[in-house]
Amino acid sequence: MSSLHVLLIEDEANIAKNIAEYMELKGHVFDFAVRGDQGLSLALEAYYDLVILDLNLPVIDGFEVCRLLREKASRHIPILMLTARDSIDDKVSGFNMGADDYLTKPFSLQELEVRCLALSRRHRLNTDTQIKLGPLLIDRRRNRVTRDNIIIDVSAMGFKILTVVAEAYPQIVSRSELTQKLWGDEPTESDALRSHVYQLRGVLDKPFDKPLLKTVFGAGFTLDID
Repeated sequence: MSSLHVLLIEDEANIAKNIAEYMELKGHVFDFAVRGDQGLSLALEAYYDLVILDLNLPVIDGFEVCRLLREKASRHIPILMLTARDSIDDKVSGFNMGADDYLTKPFSLQELEVRCLALSRRHRLNTDTQIKLGPLLIDRRRNRVTRDNIIIDVSAMGFKILTVVAEAYPQIVSRSELTQKLWGDEPTESDALRSHVYQLRGVLDKPFDKPLLKTVFGAGFTLDID
């Protein structure tokens, strides 16, 4: 499990202390800010894998910190909003300001770490030119797929399907979500996805001992990576 360099912007000392003690025992490195303006300055000056951002902050609140960070930062920094506000309106406002995830107080420290790791990993997968998962390597720049160092002759649609599922791993991608990402709002034949998935499996899985592309009944698709 990889360690993270995290900026925690939180003005409640007990919460900050609990998070830091738990996460640092897991090998993660933390920097701290208790005011919104301090946190914004640190986030713009240093390189962080992730920012954990409280909403109720002195000087500048979390919504404004998030907005300014998205406006001024030279790179996309994953932001996990941490707050006692649990209304749908607050969550929508947070996402509209550019937050990547949202966790309401009280929360489990274990869940916080899992969310942080997943968020950081998803960000790396979405920004790297290559996605490496076990024996599978997807090269976005070359539009090339290899498995066990063997080049797989996937179609353009098969490449898109595999990339979407790999970016979401280990989460499951539903059929409706996959259809939306492939075709948007344009109508398509009801069995088009089934046909493309079948063709993808023919080149990705059939020549090998173990299938990688897994159908989760009633849920969607994921990858079966050891």
